[in-house]
Amino acid sequence: MYLHELNIGNLKLENNILLAPMAGITDLPFRLICERFNPGITTTEMVSSKAILYNDEKTKKLMNITNEKRPIAIQIFGSEIEAMSYASKYVSNIADVVDINMGCPAPKVTKNGDGSSLLKNLDHAGEIIDAVVKNSTVPVSLKIRLGWDKENIVATEIAKIAEQVGISMITVHGRTRSEFYSGKSDLEEIAKVKENVKIPVIGNGDIIDEESAENMFKKTNVDGIMIGRGAIGNPWIFERVKYYLKTENKLPNMSLNEKRKIITEHFLLELQEKGEYTGIREFRKHLAYYSKGLGKASEFRKKINTLEKSKDVIECINEYFV
Repeated sequence: MYLHELNIGNLKLENNILLAPMAGITDLPFRLICERFNPGITTTEMVSSKAILYNDEKTKKLMNITNEKRPIAIQIFGSEIEAMSYASKYVSNIADVVDINMGCPAPKVTKNGDGSSLLKNLDHAGEIIDAVVKNSTVPVSLKIRLGWDKENIVATEIAKIAEQVGISMITVHGRTRSEFYSGKSDLEEIAKVKENVKIPVIGNGDIIDEESAENMFKKTNVDGIMIGRGAIGNPWIFERVKYYLKTENKLPNMSLNEKRKIITEHFLLELQEKGEYTGIREFRKHLAYYSKGLGKASEFRKKINTLEKSKDVIECINEYFV
């Protein structure tokens, strides 16, 4: 009932369990690992529209989708219409969907008027959405929070504006910017958005397992769900959630040996993409999540944070995940 195909404009997705964009997390290696478990679509880390306009080389690397399973979305952020228009044109030549970020709560983003800061000025937000839609040759989606704070909940209002100017799908994270990741995702507000627009609405926030995924569908009537932090150290969550929604049963837990193979593959992809020095350092956060809840995890994390050679990291993974 809850698991089904999903249309984003003229694009048909195999399923409606989606990977959320996360800065510093959903890089190419992580997306490739998640794609093994077949989310309906994956989305890159957010990329700056200004950086695309200025032809920044580092930003181009963030948009590297070589050898990835399609479809894939690239998420752009910014508050200047010229830059967002240009970025939309550029990205729509690469990706299957252009996703607009109006949800990021990070101070370094909001202080420039970007991300969730745009929810404080819906007229300007509407102009940006309109410009992105007009300059894209592929469907455009929008990711938002509920508003800037509890006194300014604008999710339904911005969803209606977005629908009017041609957005094909909207994802709602059920928190305000001021909440960051504290408290609980407000399912009632997500449900209100779903009730007020005809375009697909995707629920996001606090989906960490099969039950929380089902609960999001039950309480909000959304068309799909987007999993973010629940997939870090747990990329197999997409397969598990789909199986549960389809059968009402849970897949057996993966063995540590099965997890070890996936973790090792993830690490090798990281090395391939970023080289040994950067790859090892960036993978430490993933290993911290992969080891969460396991015995002697703090000792394992302390050890991996001292390792400098890839062969030592692999040896440590092989010793721990058995």
